Amino acid sequence: MSKGIRGPEGRYGWLFVAPAILIIGVFLVLPILLALYVSLSNWNGLGSPLGNSGFVGGENYSKVLLESGLAQRDFGTAIRNNLYYVLLVVPLQTALSLFLAVQVNRRLLKGRGFFRTAFYFPSVTSSIAITTIFIFLFTSSGAVNQVIGWFGINGPNWFATPTGIFSPLTGGVPGDGPLGLDWAAWLSGPSVAMCVLIILAVFTTSGTFMLLFLAALQNVGEEIEDAASVDGAGAFRTFFSVTLPMLKPTLFTVLTLGLIGTWQVFDQIYLTGGGDPGKTTLTPAFLAYDTSFYNLKWGQGAAIAFILFGIIVALTLLQRWVLRDRDLGASGVRRQKRALARLMRDAAAGAKR
Repeated sequence: MSKGIRGPEGRYGWLFVAPAILIIGVFLVLPILLALYVSLSNWNGLGSPLGNSGFVGGENYSKVLLESGLAQRDFGTAIRNNLYYVLLVVPLQTALSLFLAVQVNRRLLKGRGFFRTAFYFPSVTSSIAITTIFIFLFTSSGAVNQVIGWFGINGPNWFATPTGIFSPLTGGVPGDGPLGLDWAAWLSGPSVAMCVLIILAVFTTSGTFMLLFLAALQNVGEEIEDAASVDGAGAFRTFFSVTLPMLKPTLFTVLTLGLIGTWQVFDQIYLTGGGDPGKTTLTPAFLAYDTSFYNLKWGQGAAIAFILFGIIVALTLLQRWVLRDRDLGASGVRRQKRALARLMRDAAAGAKR
């Protein structure tokens, strides 16, 4: 093998990275491979999975995806619940965090440090503590029902109401849907209890994503926005035509982290009853835990975890494709350069005046 232009430096490089490769291999790669083997076996969690289990191939995957039964219905219910959770949490937390970042980035805002800290504080607080507080707030006699009672509205016992918010509109929808559920169940929307968890997720995650957007906004040159203002663009036009396109890398990061986090929600589900009421807050992450630790079906639990992993990867790749930079072609690049040059020229002219 050729030594290359750097001689023996390649060997020393491998020597320096060997500890990191060893640690990653032992504590990441090997456990993933072992979990993959467990998902293809009938291991019950007793003894070693290599010597106390039988190889069953794709049987565990078939039970939750193809075979009619309780396992498939529970998995379909978990996917349905989590899908509504993702569809509501990700857009809301992204929009709210971007809005907060824009507000605390204003140069004329007084006390910016206080507001940044206040908005970020829920993100660094223990999720266990915040979930417990939300449980007390949303009980039948909690503060939320007390407040809405002032307007003559009788609030529900939020964490004990399994009704989907769209159920009155889907009562007559016929037909069986995928994963053992009928279409009425798929279209009933999130339950009242799940709506509380959606509010909780938006409240606790927006502060972190606000900091990401804030860092990106501070990297946007003020001269570009000033140039857009001189060119006649209003505040909204400047934001959507100039600022927002420059935030696309950060937007992709926020959406990706939000997507991964919402599909992996677990601790809030555990604290609020493990899927209660009526399995309307059950998620795939908690279902994998419950199937493995309580039902001792570790193979099936591992299969659910790998299916969830596949869903996250597929949706992340889809999101990357949607937010990709389109090829503008030579003419498009020239138009962008001319527009930017005009903005800079107008800004310089405005500065001279």
